Amino acid sequence: MLGLQPARLPSRALAVLIDLVVVWAVYLLVMIGLALATASLDEAAATAVSIASFLLVLVGAPIAVETLSHGRSLGKLACGLRVVRDDGGPIRFRHALVRGAMGVVEILMTFGVVACIASLVSERGRRLGDVFAGTLVVRERIPAARALVVPPPPPWLVGRFAGLDLSAVPEPLWLEIRQYLTRARELDPFVGRRLAERLADELVARTGTPPPPGVPADAFLAGVVAERQARDSRRAFAPAAEGLPAAPAVAAPVVMPPVVPHGVPPVGPAGGESGPRVTGFAPPA
Repeated sequence: MLGLQPARLPSRALAVLIDLVVVWAVYLLVMIGLALATASLDEAAATAVSIASFLLVLVGAPIAVETLSHGRSLGKLACGLRVVRDDGGPIRFRHALVRGAMGVVEILMTFGVVACIASLVSERGRRLGDVFAGTLVVRERIPAARALVVPPPPPWLVGRFAGLDLSAVPEPLWLEIRQYLTRARELDPFVGRRLAERLADELVARTGTPPPPGVPADAFLAGVVAERQARDSRRAFAPAAEGLPAAPAVAAPVVMPPVVPHGVPPVGPAGGESGPRVTGFAPPA
């Protein structure tokens, strides 16, 4: 995931509040319906149905929603938040299951006190469910930058990748690398470092050439992108004469001599006679 920042406690609390209002409203409707449907059952059966409804609606429903929406519950969607893995990828069922199970203790049983304390203590605002599940709640909607320009590489890396074969690198990977470089400052440091390492590994797998020793992953990505941009610029601004066909030769105009009537002397440029007088008769012998 690119361009994401860890969510702060106020926005997370608002998202949880929205989710709880929706879930409790659904739970009350379900309980009213079950009370009418199970009026003829004995007390033990009614208690079992109530417990099953509690687990299904208050625990199972949030887990299913987060799994199917890849970390977007109704509250998180309204607040522009999302649950992702530590490496920035989408969560799966096991991540949602651990978060939901811990959420019963952190949020429902303690009214959110444990979750708030854990979020305040954690460096990235994670509650216990996020710690055990290996997840992180991040902001999906962030202010767009005025100009998404790929930052230049360090000066000591300029020209170091001139001999690198970039023909096997697919365009989607280039796009993902450029998005990372333009939004690297907006990322959480840990998530950004993991993402840069993953992109660098994919780039090395495509090019077959590892980065120079001691070069960080983000600097390696910036240097390779700068090399590709330099190659594209050279191809785009190459001399036009190298790729254009030669202009066809223009033949000189053919000037036909004037037709002089038989017996009339030709006239020169000044209007006088030029050349010997021509007559239609031969002189007498």
